[in-house]
Amino acid sequence: MSSRRVFFVGGNWKMNGTRESLAELMTHLNTSNLHEQTEVVCGAPFVYLDLVRSGLDPRIGVAAQNCYKVSRGAFTGEISPAMIKDCGVDWVILGHSERRHVFGETDELIGQKVAHALENDLAVIACIGEKLEEREAGTTEEVVFAQTQVIAENVKDWTKVVLAYEPVWAIGTGQTASPDQAQEVHHKLRAWLRTNVSDDVADSVRIIYGGSVTSLNCRELASQADVDGFLVGGASLKPEFVDIINARA
Repeated sequence: MSSRRVFFVGGNWKMNGTRESLAELMTHLNTSNLHEQTEVVCGAPFVYLDLVRSGLDPRIGVAAQNCYKVSRGAFTGEISPAMIKDCGVDWVILGHSERRHVFGETDELIGQKVAHALENDLAVIACIGEKLEEREAGTTEEVVFAQTQVIAENVKDWTKVVLAYEPVWAIGTGQTASPDQAQEVHHKLRAWLRTNVSDDVADSVRIIYGGSVTSLNCRELASQADVDGFLVGGASLKPEFVDIINARA
């Protein structure tokens, strides 16, 4: 684990929450003792971005869970980086496996979104990961390198990007990649960045893990040399999210 890379924990709330439940969650986060050397960002549903940005302590970042590739226009149901910034929000999650596999987003579209978000000064949590049949077929590297390639082609400033490795077979299934499995892929991703981008980017970019992270497995995962944090789904809506934030404390 590099001292250059600040530990990063993102909470992806997905399509969950009400004003009442999110107010409770924000109060819990605001009043908890969070590890000062950990960067925390919460991904809220679009309709609650204003509420969450005004309700959370300023030290906790807020992310939108998606955005479109242009700034305005006749795109019913979409939101732009400009709108996200206008809500005081500085991050966006792009390329999540649910966007890829439930909503059919392609690598190409995700790359375009990454480029546009970064051009508009939004920081990006860019997600990659293989499906179970791809892991079983032995093509994990091929899949995640191809996804990373398209993201990399659209990034000029890597200081605004966090790479989230989320094996699709581990998301919401209770089946977590073992610390060794996570470390192996993260290590290979960092080597890919070293070869295809630069030494500096390979050493400085945070590569975080997502896929059924809980308070029970987070410390062992966090101890791996190339695991620089987490993107947490279901557990980020529960009090145990604080334990995950404090995995390196």
